[in-house]
Amino acid sequence: MRLSTNWMFQQSVNTMLNQQSALAATQNQVTSGKRINVASDDPAGAGMVVNLNHILAANTQYSANIDNANTRLSTEQSTLTSVTNVLNSVRSMAVQGINGTLAPSDRSDMATQLVQMRDQLVQLANTTDSNGDALFAGSSTTKVPFVKNADGTVSYGGNDTARMTAIGSGLQTYSGDAGSAVFMSVPAGNGSFVADAGASNTGTLVVGANSVSDPAAWASTQAASGGGYTITFGAGGNWTANDANGNPVLDSGGAPVGGSYQDGGDISFNGMTITLSGAPAAGDTVSVQAGGKQDIFSTLNNMIGLLQGNGSATQLTNGLSRQMESLDQGLASVSSVEVAIGGRMNTLTQQQSTYSDLNVTYQGALADVQGTDAYSALSNLSLQAAALQASQQVFAKTSSLSLFNYIK
Repeated sequence: MRLSTNWMFQQSVNTMLNQQSALAATQNQVTSGKRINVASDDPAGAGMVVNLNHILAANTQYSANIDNANTRLSTEQSTLTSVTNVLNSVRSMAVQGINGTLAPSDRSDMATQLVQMRDQLVQLANTTDSNGDALFAGSSTTKVPFVKNADGTVSYGGNDTARMTAIGSGLQTYSGDAGSAVFMSVPAGNGSFVADAGASNTGTLVVGANSVSDPAAWASTQAASGGGYTITFGAGGNWTANDANGNPVLDSGGAPVGGSYQDGGDISFNGMTITLSGAPAAGDTVSVQAGGKQDIFSTLNNMIGLLQGNGSATQLTNGLSRQMESLDQGLASVSSVEVAIGGRMNTLTQQQSTYSDLNVTYQGALADVQGTDAYSALSNLSLQAAALQASQQVFAKTSSLSLFNYIK
């Protein structure tokens, strides 16, 4: 069989090209530190590399989400601490108004201070996070969720949907709270009902602490009562009670409830207990309204109105006492949100720690699949370089051979 010179040259060139390609691939491995630089290096391994990179990218994004949520919740928690401090100052001022006889100038000074505190609460409720988004607008994009109207009332312009943040595959947590839940939809009175002295009372009756003393009895009588009662006093402190429909309230035996009130005593029926003090005049009343809501700003506005009004000391005491009950409900609402924020931040910390551990594991797996063995790569590089050099030398020798060399 005859081998042509052209064929020999082509075979030598192909061999050197293949060796150069292998050498370049090994040099790329040594330079990049990666065994797989293109899918053709290892198709199965390349698929694993893609999957691992996707997982690492997702974990990185979730970690960033957690950092943002932590920052936002920390700002919210700090803001609510300031809100609590303001509400406690308001409560202290209300206690002063209840426990002492205030001169008109004292009432005016207290009202002025409460106006400033109300405006401070509005400012706190409009606090924004590091991105300029309102903390208490829910999922709304409005920048100023709380607006003070000309008459001093405050309107809410956000929505009722709390903001959520994705912190894992199928895992979300609240990264904000709707202002409607924190500031606006606060249960009035003791949380179940409001017991208030009638505005036209002429005696010195003061409604004190009140509560649901028998939850089962209270719940079972609400539908029949129409949601409220009116307690009416007669001569000598005798009292009777009618429901919201004007019907007498009956005890378990079918007899109308009632009794004789003594200064500092309690009135109890249908699962509730109301503590009273002072002397009621004949015809004085106490109303009981269940299930009411009152926003925190209205509580302050009501206090301001009482202090700016010309009511008697008894009316001022009754009025401020009712607003203190609502204020306590507002403090409880803020406190419950602060507790919830603490729980969320704990969840975020645990999830962030989990991602840190997983990233170490996935980075190690990625290095095992994609990384190159430096010692093997350098050894192969030396062998491939020597082989290429030998091929080049052989080609140089053989390419110079001809019949004339043989004749010579």
